Amino acid sequence: MKFGVSLLMAAATMFGVVATASAQQTLQQVRQRGSLNCQVGLPTPGFYALAANGTWSGMDVDVCRAVAAAIFDDPSKVQYQSVTSAVRFTSLANGESDMLSRTTTWTAVRDGQLGLEFAGVNFYDGQGFVVPRASNITSARQLDGATICVLTGTTTELNLADYFRANNMRFTAVTNENVNVLVETYLGGGCDAYTNDKSGLAARRSAFPTPNDHIILPETISKEPLGPVVRHGDNNWGDIVRWVLYGMIEAEEMGVTSANVTQMLQSPNPGIKRLLGVEGNVGQGMGLPADFMVRVLRHIGNYGETYERNVGANTPIGIPRERSLNALWTNGGILYAMPFR
Repeated sequence: MKFGVSLLMAAATMFGVVATASAQQTLQQVRQRGSLNCQVGLPTPGFYALAANGTWSGMDVDVCRAVAAAIFDDPSKVQYQSVTSAVRFTSLANGESDMLSRTTTWTAVRDGQLGLEFAGVNFYDGQGFVVPRASNITSARQLDGATICVLTGTTTELNLADYFRANNMRFTAVTNENVNVLVETYLGGGCDAYTNDKSGLAARRSAFPTPNDHIILPETISKEPLGPVVRHGDNNWGDIVRWVLYGMIEAEEMGVTSANVTQMLQSPNPGIKRLLGVEGNVGQGMGLPADFMVRVLRHIGNYGETYERNVGANTPIGIPRERSLNALWTNGGILYAMPFR
């Protein structure tokens, strides 16, 4: 779920002045507006799903809701902007969005050259392939000569070309900038396989008419650290988004949940006291109340809670967390927050 470099650099140049001016007062603008403008992608189960009643939900949506909860003590104060990959960075750069939370990969070019700032990683992912079970394909190495559906102008497309070239294999790309068109093409037999981040493959497969008729191949052909993004130029706003995310991760490690956060205010543990604002001034330093993480945890919960209810093993997405990269560092993963002190 990544957009091509050249067009993004042009967008960053075009909107750089506007972005700098608006970024310097993001928190003030959000408060004056009374809501957070948070950009998500085209509806995708588990990450940014859109219900028939217009309600959004998902892991990335929960990041938006958590930031709103920290600011307003109300996670409903979010205006969601659902756009394609082709315009996501432009919408952020020109100030239409306050932040972006939509399975976006952290790369050197995006972080260093496009006027963007990544505020952390909320899902460690990698690119893979989904194929029909009836094809009897069990490995990506069997895709030599295949037609592959892939989002055009993205690093997904570049990763695909790199993988086939490195393995001396051939393929024919079937491209489109709209993921929904690509999925329909794949389901209609217009390509032999569909490639994307594995979380995206699992999410899309869960909505197929017969999900069990399709398998995700075991190979992971790239690193895709996904996380929320803000504009360069407003360090304080970047800090808010970053420490809300870190606070949710830290809370899970310390055993603080949406169910026990009120009780945990009485904890003698100094780390929990700092996290919940009983001691220290982490919140005040960013223009937030001392108990901003109490707000987040009461309304949204910790990282583990949002993972399990949106994409965990017992959801239709069914992405097991145990022993994965997205497990806490204390449980065999690589996920941990920077020190909350």
